[in-house]
Amino acid sequence: MPFPRASRWKRRRMDLPCAWSEHVYLLLSTLSFLIGIALITFLHSRHRLDVVVRPGTVPSPAPSVSVIVPARNEARNIRACVESLFSQTYPNLEFIVVDDRSTDATPVILHRLARRDPRLRIVHGTDLPPGWVGKPHALWQGYNVSRGEWLCFVDADTVLAPQAVATCLAQSLEHRADLYTILTDQEMVTFWERTLLPLIMTAISVAYPPTRVNDPKRREAIANGQFILIRREVYERVGGHAAIRDSIVEDRDLARRVKDAGYRLLLADGRAVARTRMYTSLPEMWEGWTKNVFLGLKSEPRLLPLGVLGALIAPLSMLALPLWFLAGALWGLGLLPWDVGPAWVGGVVAAQAAGVFLYLLVWRALAARAMRVPARYALTTPLGLLVIAAIILVSAYRVLTGKGVIWKGRLYRAGRG
Repeated sequence: MPFPRASRWKRRRMDLPCAWSEHVYLLLSTLSFLIGIALITFLHSRHRLDVVVRPGTVPSPAPSVSVIVPARNEARNIRACVESLFSQTYPNLEFIVVDDRSTDATPVILHRLARRDPRLRIVHGTDLPPGWVGKPHALWQGYNVSRGEWLCFVDADTVLAPQAVATCLAQSLEHRADLYTILTDQEMVTFWERTLLPLIMTAISVAYPPTRVNDPKRREAIANGQFILIRREVYERVGGHAAIRDSIVEDRDLARRVKDAGYRLLLADGRAVARTRMYTSLPEMWEGWTKNVFLGLKSEPRLLPLGVLGALIAPLSMLALPLWFLAGALWGLGLLPWDVGPAWVGGVVAAQAAGVFLYLLVWRALAARAMRVPARYALTTPLGLLVIAAIILVSAYRVLTGKGVIWKGRLYRAGRG
């Protein structure tokens, strides 16, 4: 008689781990589901822009504006950029293009354009002085020959709508901004542009939420070097580009100096008045963003461990999602080689995994559509995260080893300057 009781006790004891395991698995899956939904919502809610470029009235007489364009080996872009400057409706402009010792056809194209409009002045850049990097030096040389009450820095790969300067200046005056910058419309044509750029733009917005950038009480500060409008007196008071001579992330660092000095910084959605195509192929994007991430990590050492951690977690998370779903599906179908509990629990686990992935795809599709990219590119999110993770890890390796990066024929190392 004791044997049946012992047998029943043994069976109950064997069932106990199964009961416990199903509750643990369900709890872990539910927590992962809630954390995943919350994290996706958080990441995609931080890019909201509270200021959009809208038509405004320029005062009379119109303040003088000096548009300064740095150009190094920009033969592919410089004509479209300068011609868009010629078409500006703003009445009081001068254009200064600094040829930063280009080795391609950029100087030839510029001289042809200068014959068409006397407002265009060409500055032939000098050798880099010790401690300077290329773009700040080019912009500083442009400033030194400028006369405008406002300075407008425009990248050579940016094309402006005819009303761009007038509209942006009117809005900066309306908001009493001392530095006014816009997010331009990013042209994305190739597969890799459409796969990577929306993710990169989201990452930048997470690091620098526009609403916080525009809040004078917050420390977050960033500007987009593709278009920056700044009062001359403010530029001079914060030291101009001479104060950030060794910075490749010169737009962010200029914005920081302006905001730290107590001046008003304003970031606006300017996609209606300016467009930019930064890179046209995967090799260009790899080189360009490796440079950007490298120099960002170099100037912000505290971001190095966070960058590496994020680069490892993002692709692992995308790998975990299908494994999470597969485990739940096999559980629900009774195909697991061990007994972990009722099939309905496996169905719930699979549904939670699918829910997180679908929620992510919906947000990525909305982000893609906002950037005029087909919504189907949301499906490339795992691939894009993998490539971006590789860029971050390569950049971190180059910072740690001091190997540096080459950009437009110049070597930048992890040391200062």
